[in-house]
Amino acid sequence: MTPKLSTKYVFTITANIGAVTSAGDIGHGVRRIIPITGGDVRGDAINGKVCAFGADFQIIRPNELIELEAKYAFETDDGAVIYIENKGIRFGPLELLERLKRGEPVDPQLIYFRTVPKFETGSEKYRWLMESLFIGSAARHADRVVIDVHQVL
Repeated sequence: MTPKLSTKYVFTITANIGAVTSAGDIGHGVRRIIPITGGDVRGDAINGKVCAFGADFQIIRPNELIELEAKYAFETDDGAVIYIENKGIRFGPLELLERLKRGEPVDPQLIYFRTVPKFETGSEKYRWLMESLFIGSAARHADRVVIDVHQVL
């Protein structure tokens, strides 16, 4: 018998984002780069500020499935730096994805936006972030991305 999977909410990342840069159609989709300009992390065990560097590197497939790979870091209120590589996908009805591209509001419940964040840190206090898997449920807004991070137990 294998262990039953469950999850536990850990914290929320709010990553402020800048203007989209596009490298155009690269043959298997459109490459976009979106800078991460700051933000915050809030939860019971971790609080901090998203560092004002990093980016989300995306490929928008011909069917509008968006593959995301964000690389950035945050500093906890007690001074630890935690690096994040966050891969995921975003997909939904075409008309809603087009509204998101234009910066218009869309109900996050109507868009499938899930991520798999991986953390790295030299801080002993937060080493547990490297010893578990995590999943995120995310929402895209015009100026930010909000990700609820859950630990897989």
